[in-house]
Amino acid sequence: MPRPLARSSLAALLSCALMGAAPLSVQAQETDTVELPLISGWFEGKPVRYVTTDVSDRQAAAEMGANYVPRLANAIPPQPPTPGQKSAVERIYSFVNVRQGGVLPSLPQPTGSANADPNYSPLWQVHKVIWQAGRTPRVLKSEEEILAAEEAGEVAIEKTGIIVNCPVVISDYGSLPHVRVKLGGAAQR
Repeated sequence: MPRPLARSSLAALLSCALMGAAPLSVQAQETDTVELPLISGWFEGKPVRYVTTDVSDRQAAAEMGANYVPRLANAIPPQPPTPGQKSAVERIYSFVNVRQGGVLPSLPQPTGSANADPNYSPLWQVHKVIWQAGRTPRVLKSEEEILAAEEAGEVAIEKTGIIVNCPVVISDYGSLPHVRVKLGGAAQR
């Protein structure tokens, strides 16, 4: 038998529901902000900054501090691809045994709603770049440099089934509107 307090609480909840009381909601205000860690990477020899919000692999999501989204793996097109097949997924080169930023083969040009690069997508299939034993690692800043290093036997590239959602927010082509960057503690627009 329910206690009287529990019954009265239930009655109050039902009363609110019947009267059309809306559940508590949070609406963003123009003055609200969020800070996300920027990740440094490269595109055609120039630095870019992006954020990682979602990852299809649980362990990688935990390591990156991102949402685990297993459905992102469904974005990988069936293999082998048919000629001319379009995909929403691009490559990102991630370095395994050296510390350096990832390399992107495309980005929005310019950043924002005027992007004219039809190849850019914020969904990236991770390709691991591994420096081979006996080779001297150096910073590779473009897809061309990575492919040349692979051809020279300096690195191996391993395509994974991991998809990450990493929108580019800042590059030489500008930044997303209203983005504020905090470098070394100072906010910049």
